[in-house]
Amino acid sequence: MPILLRISPLTARAASRFSAALIAVFALSLSFVLTTAPARAEGGVAPLGYQLFCLTMPAECQPGGRDHMSLDDAKIALLKAVNARVNASIRPKHDGEVDVWSVNVSVGDCEDYVLTKRHVLIAAGLPPSALRIGYVKTRSGEGHAILIIKADGRDLVLDNLVSAVRPLSQTGYRLISASGANPLRWS
Repeated sequence: MPILLRISPLTARAASRFSAALIAVFALSLSFVLTTAPARAEGGVAPLGYQLFCLTMPAECQPGGRDHMSLDDAKIALLKAVNARVNASIRPKHDGEVDVWSVNVSVGDCEDYVLTKRHVLIAAGLPPSALRIGYVKTRSGEGHAILIIKADGRDLVLDNLVSAVRPLSQTGYRLISASGANPLRWS
């Protein structure tokens, strides 16, 4: 014979408050881990924000195709159009304390621009393994994410801070780390 427990409204409210407190403690703990983790990839490990993104959106984090590509006029036009369109479609806003990486958003920071550009270019037929995520330092020393296109023996950059598609060597950025042909492996 099953045992039935009767929970009073007072007990239910206490349980609800306990659950809310437990969730708050978990959120604070996660926030501490995320904000104290390195902001860049070291030792071949992707940044924590990207790892969490890949756990929730694994299809966005797959390698594939060649690790470099040849450019023609159509591909250069595509890169320029995607860079301009995504730059115009996302309103810049820093994440705050917790760095959340997202794709196809209307508001976001540099990582969100990069992931959206990568997504659009893959949908247009470019090989995922030729599209690398780079973590750089700007001339002022700020951390920043860019999309690097491995093409014709050079690295081209799509950047939310600049409308032009240009070689990495002409950006003034110092490359700290970048994803490899497999976007989950960083160097």
